[in-house]
Amino acid sequence: MPQIVSIFGGDLGEVRKVLCELIQDETVGIIYADAEINPHIIRTHFESPDIQIDKLKTDSLRHSCAYPRPKHLKKVVDYSRYAGEPYKLSLAHGEPQLAYRSFDLSVLEFYRNDPRYLYQCSDISGFISVRHQYYESENMDARDKVLLESFGFSYDDDYNRAVAVFLRYLADLSPEHQQTWKTKELTGDYRLHPDYFRTTIIGDWGERVSVFDAFTKELWLINRMSEAMGRLSLFRRDFGEYGDEKPTKFSFLIRPTLDEYNGFVLLLDKMLSDNINKDFFQNEVAYETDVVREDGKVQIQYQGTLQILDDWIRKFFRTDDWEPWNESIKTLRDVRKKRQNPAHAINDNLFDQQYFKDQRQLIIRAYTAVRTLRMLLENHPAVRASDVKVPDWLREGKIWNS
Repeated sequence: MPQIVSIFGGDLGEVRKVLCELIQDETVGIIYADAEINPHIIRTHFESPDIQIDKLKTDSLRHSCAYPRPKHLKKVVDYSRYAGEPYKLSLAHGEPQLAYRSFDLSVLEFYRNDPRYLYQCSDISGFISVRHQYYESENMDARDKVLLESFGFSYDDDYNRAVAVFLRYLADLSPEHQQTWKTKELTGDYRLHPDYFRTTIIGDWGERVSVFDAFTKELWLINRMSEAMGRLSLFRRDFGEYGDEKPTKFSFLIRPTLDEYNGFVLLLDKMLSDNINKDFFQNEVAYETDVVREDGKVQIQYQGTLQILDDWIRKFFRTDDWEPWNESIKTLRDVRKKRQNPAHAINDNLFDQQYFKDQRQLIIRAYTAVRTLRMLLENHPAVRASDVKVPDWLREGKIWNS
């Protein structure tokens, strides 16, 4: 701003007069140092014209910046310079760097399913980049060597989920990929996920974690408690202390189809009943049982992992209220049953928004089940005497379920 003052021969009063007229006309906007972390970019928004003008009367303008507004820029910007780049054009028109657009979730499918891309998503935020070996390869078109430094999620009034990306990152995509995203852009009023807003706009820590990250944290804690009990891990894999090894598709669906939903159920069961390590139980309960057939002959039947787990819990733990565990083992069996049904049927793929809701209900139930299991093991004397600590956020239930 001092440069503008110097153009007017140092006459601050004249500068204020001209700026006041331009602000009222919304041709120019001022970002004041007391309103933005960095006034040297159009980061999020301009304050209202009335507030800008009120500050103009008292501010020295030394650390403030004036910018042309879209009303003026749309008349003077050379559109041909941004052919095929709608989001770079939006920035050229003066939209804030952290203005965002919302997109249909299916826009992520291409990147998630293509092994050339590193796709990471916490169900609150994520990023996409080309894997190093493909970035260096001549066999991958330059137009596809893209980086999406950050994306998050947003919701409409009915809590329908969408992908949210700031213009700052959309503008860095190649023209071809900008066009792809443009076809998936949604209209309507979408609000950023509270923790994505908190971490990116405010620069604060998130308040909660995704239910999927909470789920893998519970598995990790259960395995640490298993070790404290002097046993092998209850789960063969726990996917890391912070869930950094969790499967890519262990997240909310990005397309509400029967195939996607069944694929999630299969993955969930692999992380639960298929993941249980029988050696944890040390033969303390029966691994097989005798079944009398209709012809009177006795047949040996091997117990499934869920039955072994249920028998072991009921043998070694005492409680006045078995209902939480009854519901938990029922949930684990329901997941197993849902997995088995598609395996024995041939179904056409279906598209139905209900699958979003069904999956959400299922993962909440599954998380509650593993949480109950962790709480049972937590009461074991060896675990109480160990240094295995349950983080406060998990104990207090600071978890996002959508």
